[in-house]
Amino acid sequence: MKNNLKGKVAIITGGNCGIGLAIAKRFLEKEMKVFSISRSKVDNLDPIVCFQSDVNDTERVSEILKEIYEKEKHIDIFVNNAGFGTAGAIENSSKDNIYKLIETNLSAVIALSSVVLPYLKESKGKIINISSVGGIIPLPYQATYSASKAGVEIFSKALANEVKPFGVSVTAILPGDTKTSFTKNRIVENDTTDKNFKAKIEESIKKVEKDEQTGKSPDSVAKVVTKIAKMKKPPLRKTVGFSYKLVVFLPRILSTKMVNFIVRKLYCK
Repeated sequence: MKNNLKGKVAIITGGNCGIGLAIAKRFLEKEMKVFSISRSKVDNLDPIVCFQSDVNDTERVSEILKEIYEKEKHIDIFVNNAGFGTAGAIENSSKDNIYKLIETNLSAVIALSSVVLPYLKESKGKIINISSVGGIIPLPYQATYSASKAGVEIFSKALANEVKPFGVSVTAILPGDTKTSFTKNRIVENDTTDKNFKAKIEESIKKVEKDEQTGKSPDSVAKVVTKIAKMKKPPLRKTVGFSYKLVVFLPRILSTKMVNFIVRKLYCK
């Protein structure tokens, strides 16, 4: 089969670990030129070219994009992957963490899409946004995270219509539970004097953590992203894994109240 990705230039935010690194490795197998932008300093992931920048520093990312374009003469695929999670009751969530999560998981996706679009319009390229099943079926005690991923889903659909006349496609990828360092890096805020409430929150978070650490490998997400990268007419949304496709399908056949009831029974015992 012809490799239509050979020589394409891909940029991945958070491409130094987890799902981002798995995507980068899959892209390299297709003989693509892969660049990562991550907040952490990375000494050697050769042949992945790594740039250090917080995704919220739009000015710095713009400089990086310009540098890549001047060297390669084209940018073909941009993957908005960087993000983090928080957990805990909303009443116990610090304002700083709420704003920081929305800024990183949603605002940066919007801002970086805006600065990369001039390059993608030239190449008729693709934006691939890593969202989450949690953006469709929101989880209690992860309300801010779920809201940020729901925002990515809605933004992707709206942007897709804006850029279609220019030959640019936008796809939201929805992974379910995936085994990565995302779990241990999640910020947990459970500072409450109500012992019963505290115990319920802890039980719910432990269930989520167990599901993640027994979940799919990040490569399962990378395979889907690579397939999307190859498509001439990719879908607006792609869910990773058959079981999660069924989960995402639930709101189509059940009432919103019933879906929320099922989620509550699973995560609010």
